[in-house]
Amino acid sequence: MSSHLLSIDSLSRDDIDHLMRVAARMEPIASRRKITRVLEGAVLGNLFFEASTRTRVSFHAAFSRLGGSVCDTTGFTFSSMAKGESLYDTSRVMSGYCDAIVMRHPDQGSVAEFAAATKVPVINAGDGPGEHPSQALLDFYTIDKEFTLQGKALRDAHVLMTGDLKYGRTVHSLIKLLSRYAPMRVTLVAPPGLEMPSHLIERVSRQGLSVEVRESLAGDFSDVDVVYTTRIQKERFTAEMSEGFNLSRDFTVDRAFLDSRCGPATIVMHPLPRDSRPEANDLDVDLNGDPRLAIFRQTDNGIPVRMAIFATLLGVEELIDKDLRDVPWFVPDRLGVDDATF
Repeated sequence: MSSHLLSIDSLSRDDIDHLMRVAARMEPIASRRKITRVLEGAVLGNLFFEASTRTRVSFHAAFSRLGGSVCDTTGFTFSSMAKGESLYDTSRVMSGYCDAIVMRHPDQGSVAEFAAATKVPVINAGDGPGEHPSQALLDFYTIDKEFTLQGKALRDAHVLMTGDLKYGRTVHSLIKLLSRYAPMRVTLVAPPGLEMPSHLIERVSRQGLSVEVRESLAGDFSDVDVVYTTRIQKERFTAEMSEGFNLSRDFTVDRAFLDSRCGPATIVMHPLPRDSRPEANDLDVDLNGDPRLAIFRQTDNGIPVRMAIFATLLGVEELIDKDLRDVPWFVPDRLGVDDATF
C-alpha cells in the first residue's frame, strides 16, 4: 500500500484483503467493547472544504478510537485558500501540524495535488465527482460481511448500481474495486444523462467484470445479490441540466421493487445521505426496519474500515492486539430501535 490513499487505483487486491483483515480485528474497538491507544499523541487534520457530516465524523471517530486527537476544519469561507493560498502551501503547513490528513474538496484531482506536496499520509475523502476510496472499502467490507451471514461467496456475485452514476464518486470507486474480484456481474441503471462514464465501463470490462447497462428498473432482478443506489447529485449539475430535471418513480428503490422484482435475500445499500423527501424519489423510507436494508450496518462498518486505513498508513496495525482493554462506560445493546444486537 502506498503512503497515501487517493484512489482505488493505488490498491492491489492484496492491499484490499489486508485492510479487510485489519478492519475485522478492529471490530471489538468499533463496537465499543475494547479500547486501544496505539495512536496516542498522533494528530489528524480533518480538512473538509465541501459539506459533510457522516464522512467527517466517521473519520474523526475512527482516529479517536485509536487514541489520536483530531483538528477539524470545514468550508472555504474561513480558510486560507479563500485568501488565495495554494494547495501546495496549505499541504506543507498542515503537514507541520498533523501526522495524517483527511481531505475532501469539491474539485476532482485536488486531493492528489495536495498530497503531492507532503510525505504525511493523505486520505481522499471525496474529490468532487472523482473518487471516494474509503467509502468503496467500507462498502466492500459490508458486502463481504452480509454475504458471510448468508453463506454466499463473492465470486460471481451480481450487483445492481442505480441512481446518479455520473457524479456519484462512490460508485466510481466501488466499480473499480469490484473489478479486482472478477468474475462478478454489475448491472447499471441510471436516469438519462447520469450514466456511468464510458471510460470506467470499458476499463472494468477489460479487467473481467461483466457489465450490463439497462435503461430502467423494470424487469426481473431476482438474481441480484446487492442493490446499491445513490442520491442524485444535483449540486454538481450545470444550469442546463438542472432546468426541468425531475426523477421519476421508475428509478426509486422501495419495498414494492424489492418484493416484486428482487430476491428475498437481496441486500440494499446506499452511501448516504439519502434524500427522504417524497419528490426526491431516492431510496424509499418504506424500507426502514426491513432486514434487507443494510444502510446503517454500512455506516457502522465505516469505523473499523477507517481505523484499519489509519493503522496501516501509520504502521501500527500489528500493535492493536497488544494494546486492548475493556471499556468502562455503558454501551447499549443496540444502537437503533430497529437494529439487531450491537
